[in-house]
Amino acid sequence: MSKAINLLKTNSLINESTKSQFPNLKSQIPMSGGLYSTDKNDFDKTLDLTKIKPYGDTMNDGKTQLSFTLPVPAGDEAVEAAKQLIRKMGFENPQIVFHKELTEGYTFFNCYGNCTLEVDYTKIHVPKVESTKWDMHETDEFIKEHIGRKIVVVGASTGTDAHTVGIDAIMNMKGFAGHYGLERYSMFEAINMGSQVLNEEFIAKAIELNADALLVSQTVTQKDVHVKNLVELVEMLEAEGLRHKVILACGGPRISHELAKELGYDAGFGMNTYADDVASFIAQELDRRINK
Repeated sequence: MSKAINLLKTNSLINESTKSQFPNLKSQIPMSGGLYSTDKNDFDKTLDLTKIKPYGDTMNDGKTQLSFTLPVPAGDEAVEAAKQLIRKMGFENPQIVFHKELTEGYTFFNCYGNCTLEVDYTKIHVPKVESTKWDMHETDEFIKEHIGRKIVVVGASTGTDAHTVGIDAIMNMKGFAGHYGLERYSMFEAINMGSQVLNEEFIAKAIELNADALLVSQTVTQKDVHVKNLVELVEMLEAEGLRHKVILACGGPRISHELAKELGYDAGFGMNTYADDVASFIAQELDRRINK
């Protein structure tokens, strides 16, 4: 038995006849995984929306790329720790394709694995903003016909957030990715207060201009600082008796409509949403409130 094992280690090959003679040999000599695995990929390759998993190059192969940092120095022990962690995440055949010590005691890993978990896609329900998306001209015409005046919107990146890319994409005339901002709409009065605007100042401007809608952009999300800031704004508006008087919306890369509703907002706009999404919602929501 030991002689056969040594021979197989040298050749790095297990043929069918050897497997039949030594049925337990596979557990004693782990073979490589992934593209160079000697194991047969016997899994269902048909699409079943009730049991979906990541797609690499074959349906249901579960191939996934992931990266993370561990607070350990680079070395063989770090690589093994990463592999064990990947297995505990529900992946098979963990492969560490790149690792580098970022600074003393912290190692970054780029990895692959086969996901073993499944999701029933047919049972998923995601809360979404309930409005019809129009282009700029359609929205302006709707406002002229149903509101009869310009809609006043005040926007800002509030709290300590110094990023303006999000609020500028919605408010500024040029907009983003071919989607014009609210300043270009003829039926919006858009006031962009910029970044690091205190909630007190934001509310004061809304009162001064008798704003119809307030837009809050939050890009920085470390330690959930955005949640704290968003909740603070709602509480301050409620304390001033203004919450029900304005349409309140927030947006950012980590914002979802579901989160926004939980925090007390009327709508939340996340990734791949633009000024026309926001403008359409505000126009239709204000019409609903005024003409209900």
